[in-house]
Amino acid sequence: MIGQLKDAQFKLKRIFIESQLPAVLEPLRELSNNLWWSWNEDAIELFHSIDSEALKELNYNPVALLDQLSLEQAQALAEDKAFLARLKKVDKKFKDYLNTPKQKGQSQVAYFSMEYGLHISLRLYSGGLGVLAGDYLKEASDDNANLFAVGLLYRYGYFKQALSLNGDQIHNFPPQEFTKLPIAPVRNDNGDWIRITIDLKGRAVQAKLWVLKVGRIDLYLLDTDLEENSWEDRSLTHQLYGGDNEHRLKQEILLGIGGTRAIQAMGLQPDIYHLNEGHASFLSLERLKHLINDNNLSYTQAVEVVRASSLFTTHTPVPAGHDHFPEYMIQQYLHHFTNDLGISWHDFMALGRVNADAAEDFNMSHLAIRLSQEVNGVSKLHGTVSQKMFTKLFPGYTSDELHIGYVTNSVHYPTWIANEWHQIYTKTFGEKFLRDQYNHDHWRKIHKVPDTEIMATRRELKSRLLSYVKDKIKSDLTRRGQSPRAIFQVINNIREDALVLGFARRFATYKRAHLMFSNVDRLRELVNSQNRPVIFLFAGKAHPADGGGQDLIRHIIDISKRDEFVGKVIFLEDYNMEMAKLLVQGVDIWLNTPTRPLEASGTSGMKAAMNGVVNFSVLDGWWAEGYRPDSGWALSLERTYEDQSLQNELDAENIYNILETEIIPTYFDFNEEGISPRWVSYVKNIIAEVAPFFTMQRMLHHYYERFYNKLFSAIDTLRKDDFKPAKELAAWKDYVRQHWSKVHTIEVDTFDASNHPLPIGQKMEAKITVALGSLAAEYVGVELVFFKRINDNELDLVRVAQLELKDKGNGQATYAVAIDPKLAGVYEFGFRIYPHHPLLANRQGLNLVHWV
Repeated sequence: MIGQLKDAQFKLKRIFIESQLPAVLEPLRELSNNLWWSWNEDAIELFHSIDSEALKELNYNPVALLDQLSLEQAQALAEDKAFLARLKKVDKKFKDYLNTPKQKGQSQVAYFSMEYGLHISLRLYSGGLGVLAGDYLKEASDDNANLFAVGLLYRYGYFKQALSLNGDQIHNFPPQEFTKLPIAPVRNDNGDWIRITIDLKGRAVQAKLWVLKVGRIDLYLLDTDLEENSWEDRSLTHQLYGGDNEHRLKQEILLGIGGTRAIQAMGLQPDIYHLNEGHASFLSLERLKHLINDNNLSYTQAVEVVRASSLFTTHTPVPAGHDHFPEYMIQQYLHHFTNDLGISWHDFMALGRVNADAAEDFNMSHLAIRLSQEVNGVSKLHGTVSQKMFTKLFPGYTSDELHIGYVTNSVHYPTWIANEWHQIYTKTFGEKFLRDQYNHDHWRKIHKVPDTEIMATRRELKSRLLSYVKDKIKSDLTRRGQSPRAIFQVINNIREDALVLGFARRFATYKRAHLMFSNVDRLRELVNSQNRPVIFLFAGKAHPADGGGQDLIRHIIDISKRDEFVGKVIFLEDYNMEMAKLLVQGVDIWLNTPTRPLEASGTSGMKAAMNGVVNFSVLDGWWAEGYRPDSGWALSLERTYEDQSLQNELDAENIYNILETEIIPTYFDFNEEGISPRWVSYVKNIIAEVAPFFTMQRMLHHYYERFYNKLFSAIDTLRKDDFKPAKELAAWKDYVRQHWSKVHTIEVDTFDASNHPLPIGQKMEAKITVALGSLAAEYVGVELVFFKRINDNELDLVRVAQLELKDKGNGQATYAVAIDPKLAGVYEFGFRIYPHHPLLANRQGLNLVHWV
């Protein structure tokens, strides 16, 4: 057939023949084309009732299911009164949901992300970043937020994982059939499919725009796989995170610049832009260009507008994880922006560098930070790590003074909760619970549920998981060519009464999946107890270029084949969202062992927690906030050894000890009813005290409280009177930059700390006279700052006192303070002079400072 396809005698054109449903079943079509169905149990059951086995084989894709329905099947459904009654009920719920009006006057958010993990049938994601973005859109829909999203539509997406008999990871890229996805073309008022064009090294590359409905939220997806484009450009939207560094640059140009052009082509005018990671950072350049061209602003004025309406969320806790590109590559693709923005190439490159004059790569996160008023990490600890990582961008300030905050990641409750738990929660917490998930008082009612019901639910979910594991093992090992005897041995060794630990995530080396195998003898003892059996379930993909991660998978497969570990150490291939649901709902312990502090957040443990699964993790990422001694177990955040191999050895021994002396004895401490009251207390406490804080509803509300509302106010202010405040702020900044070098101290009158100690309780008095040059005294601030020195390179900020303006005139001003530091011990202090303005959102918005 391949030869025939290349035969010039064949004149073929593609045609799409759309299936038709009886009119009474048409609501099914609309339901299938909106992902709302995927987190609503009645809708899920409705599609399963059509043909559950076929739905599973089609990756739970109802669009594909309806597409393959025979006329006889469709007619039978149309005559099934019970089915039609369920359809009518679900359709009414769906329509009522969609037709709920938005709150009037809501400002609008444009959310950009390179990946979205929404459902197993849509391969638009690779892992945690995408699933987080997908959960965020679902909660934005449930909350009826005024938000839309932008991404890329991948023909092949991220790879599907297969394993060889020896444990080698095989990367498969089956194409997605767009006609069987819940997507539709975005058309303009004339009915034409909207296309945008981007320039790539002189080539005009076109992209079509699709829309994916996520409840009430529109996700717009760009697709370059068009006949008008060259094969190289068509492949831009083939694979997620595929290709080399230049390919990544082109994808990020498409997402940021192309995505912004798509917004403009649709006539949308969002108030603020939320960059989920640095991949979309180029959108700020395109926005600057249009503000300059369309609103007659200067470059510096446009910068103020873009900054005041941008939020950058970073998910990466190590510098090497932030995308960066060599100067020659940036010049090849983006040099035209110097003309568009009216700036020099030096100033353009400075946007992505720490030192504008150094030969550094162009860093996407540095670009995002410089053009975003607000920046956040994805957990409290990660916020602190990010402050330290980016301190070098803001000399004169310590890390904890930077404008980098945090919103801890969370998970979408309806997507990840087991229906069995949802029924218990609804019955126990009340009907209003679902839209009030952040209220801990609801969750604490779990203590009213009998221990027997708690454990019956946990065991039911574990039984479902182990049944799935057995079926999957049989299928996968048969495909790999394993002998029937070996397959039977694995399945036969899986005990339903075992304590089951789950470890499922991206197989990067810093996740340290190997820790459990540091001492094989102790592991053998753990899993082979006749009275207290233990099973370890592993799953996850290693990036195709990550040899270390693939080696870990191969090692676990090798261990799992040894007689003493057969059916007790299991690796499940092709980790995906449906497998993840079964795992986080069904295991007893969720295990996480990252190298400190490289886990920015982690969300799988949160999903497990809301399903009553106890966590055992390093105190890193989210668990540093979530851990309670009565709700799970933890390894210390602090390192004991600088040598990572020694730290790994210590952590492994601690894991074995905690399992042997605490976790396993607690789980198997059965009473006459066959349950462990101590274990149930852990289950109830993680539900009551941990789970509610990590619901996506809380996360969305925190984004509004900490960042969105602040940005809405800032951009509303700067847009008034044809951007008059933005123009004034830009002019003030320009003026201050030009004249700041003339600001210096004339006289410093303060306590003689060099020769005398300050008695505790005595006020420290200081008076500073500053030469202002031509600057106004009201726009110059002076503060007294106390630090505790940690080491030669690190200071801990402990106290800041503002000096009051006492006198001004003749180009100078005097500032004074009298303060009791309320401190005892050895500290270091200094006086900091800085510019300030009512419209300046934070100090780093104009990073000028003099130290005295």
